[in-house]
Amino acid sequence: MLENISTEQLNLLIKDAKAEWVATRTPLSALSFEEKRRRLGYNPSGREESLEERIRISSSRVHVFSEGIGAAPASFDWRNVNGNNFVTPIRDQKGCGSCVSFGSTAAVESKFRIQRGNPSLNVDLSEASLFYCVGASSGASCSGGWWMTPAMDGYKNTGIPDEACYPYTDHQQNCAQCSDWANRATKTTGWHTISDTAGMKAWLSTNGPLATCFTVYDDFFSYSTGVYKYVTGAVAGGHCVCVVGFNDAGGYWICKNSWGTYWGQSGFFNIAYGQCGIDSTMWAVEGILETGWLNNTRVIGLWTIDQTRNAWAYLSGIGWRKIATDNDNIFFDLLRLLAAAKEGSRPVNVYQDNAIIKQIYVL
Repeated sequence: MLENISTEQLNLLIKDAKAEWVATRTPLSALSFEEKRRRLGYNPSGREESLEERIRISSSRVHVFSEGIGAAPASFDWRNVNGNNFVTPIRDQKGCGSCVSFGSTAAVESKFRIQRGNPSLNVDLSEASLFYCVGASSGASCSGGWWMTPAMDGYKNTGIPDEACYPYTDHQQNCAQCSDWANRATKTTGWHTISDTAGMKAWLSTNGPLATCFTVYDDFFSYSTGVYKYVTGAVAGGHCVCVVGFNDAGGYWICKNSWGTYWGQSGFFNIAYGQCGIDSTMWAVEGILETGWLNNTRVIGLWTIDQTRNAWAYLSGIGWRKIATDNDNIFFDLLRLLAAAKEGSRPVNVYQDNAIIKQIYVL
């Protein structure tokens, strides 16, 4: 533990180790070791690798990560894609071991913005719903943490509503989300793990951020800037974050943490390839299954083909959506309303079920 080591001494140890990061007194470094542990929460179970196994795998192939791989660029960052930021704001899990919920939710939120092609999309999903409601059946708790598989399955099978439906607080509680949560839930189309260098970089640079987990040592709480490498201190526990980019020249991943904006680089950090098990396995969100009302949008285009009930509408800021094919009356009524809205340049409210237009109101 680092209670007896000053920031100046820690920076000397970092310099002696030829590590390229800077330590400072942070809101977390000032906590007791037990309080620091409560800011983590990854407890691998099932088929997920142990923290020790993750470290072994990552460190054994660190030289591979530093090499240029395939068609992936040498660097990429979802916070700046042609001047656009697809990463949602930094959150703070505070004194509850709910990092799995925050790391996976960050990846889902960014995927939603990327899928819509809208970096300004107002998406803020409920980490509390994922942790205290979905997580309850698989043992999630503030004191014991959680693991990635049920969290990712929660987004795929159950869906998670918006933050306003169930605001996050950092103490153990029973599920207390809003009564209409199911109508406000965001689901994913699926997820998978990636365990190879080329796959991680290719996914990051073309599809979206990845969730990942790693071992946190006591010195990490003092991180301020630079590229983190473990130097000194005891193991505090496992932690999950969201990887938003990478840089081959510097040999590091760019990560979004859940410790607020007053830690690290305004809540973000860089960590060297192969460090602490960070890149043993990562979790990819395949897509967003969209259900719910899309309000005050416009019909930009219509497309159809000489097939039974096969027509699509292009909605402003949303993209192409298939028109429901339940029966002829519903199909042609929806098509007529969409055509009238397009012709008159009138806004519409559209209800989509799994990305299929089911209802429309012309405003």
